[in-house]
Amino acid sequence: MKIHIAGHQGMVGSALVRRLADRPGVELLLRSRRELDLADSRAVAAFHASERPDAVIVAAAKVGGIHANNTYPAEFLFENLAIASACIDGAWRAGVPRLLYLGSSCIYPRQALQPMTEECLLTSALEPTNEAYAIAKIAGLKLAQYYRKQYGVLFHSAMPTNLYGPGDNYHPTNSHVLPALIRRFHEAKVAGVPEVAAWGTGSPRREFLHVDDLADACAFLLSLENPPDWINVGTGIDVTIRELTQTVANVVGYSGRIVWDASKPDGTPRKLMDVSRLSSHGWAARIPLRDGIDRTYASFLTEMSEGNLRK
Repeated sequence: MKIHIAGHQGMVGSALVRRLADRPGVELLLRSRRELDLADSRAVAAFHASERPDAVIVAAAKVGGIHANNTYPAEFLFENLAIASACIDGAWRAGVPRLLYLGSSCIYPRQALQPMTEECLLTSALEPTNEAYAIAKIAGLKLAQYYRKQYGVLFHSAMPTNLYGPGDNYHPTNSHVLPALIRRFHEAKVAGVPEVAAWGTGSPRREFLHVDDLADACAFLLSLENPPDWINVGTGIDVTIRELTQTVANVVGYSGRIVWDASKPDGTPRKLMDVSRLSSHGWAARIPLRDGIDRTYASFLTEMSEGNLRK
């Protein structure tokens, strides 16, 4: 089975490579951004027509935290729409029979009932701070759904919760909350800084999934003969940002004071996925949050020492 992983050098794509590289009978098709522009549908279709993959996993995306989403909404909407349309349409034009599109839990409404089921999609307004990204991901999900409906191809989607793990982006302002905390506490520990500022009130609740668990879920979904059009992927367990922050500080070994800056946005009050649909098919996450943060901090130190840290 030949599988093209679109975006194989990112955090999610790298995890997919780790998960699938040694799978018997699997050949991975991997191209860097320089080799293949995933926003160019003609280039993508030509690549697929030449290589004839049996399946495509669309893991490529422009991603970032609250600050990045708030600051660059045009780029988040345009670039993610371009990737989704080029990869999905390009795969169909080349006759690729199966495609798995990866989205995000932010597709669901800000005030969705918790935990969020797949059915709550498009039932009310989105969270304003990441609306642009969410709209692009909804469009990708719907595009895959309608290509499946109209053309009979097995195009389907997975909507993971907040991800973390090896290869994450540790940019000081544009990264997601967990890698941002790891970097902030590590640098404060090294510099002997007595206190660290954390954004918001700490009250929002978030669910976190290790990226290796997501890769395993993707491999599982590709094995299903008739998967749902889209399905939630998460742990079904959430924590407050305050609890997460203290856990990261403990893992890093930072013993200073944590100061909360309530002038910064909290974002959505709660985002917890209902994962009962995926559980009913026989898959569940395996990596507990504390264990996953331990692994991620170890990867952070390794990536930093080798000069490979994304920042």
